[in-house]
Amino acid sequence: MDQTYYNAVTEMEKKQVNREYVLGWMGGYLQNPGREEQRITEAYEAGYADGDTRNTNNFTQWVKK
Repeated sequence: MDQTYYNAVTEMEKKQVNREYVLGWMGGYLQNPGREEQRITEAYEAGYADGDTRNTNNFTQWVKK
């Protein structure tokens, strides 16, 4: 793994980002296959898309309130 991955996941955990988003982001970043259709949530899908493009700018939208 590279430092970007660890820094991003650590930051998301500190800020209490929605768990589904974090799991999606990690899966996308690591190029893992996506979940099966019945288990996909909006947060997971957004996280997967951001992780796939290695985007760390959108996770603040998924911070738990």
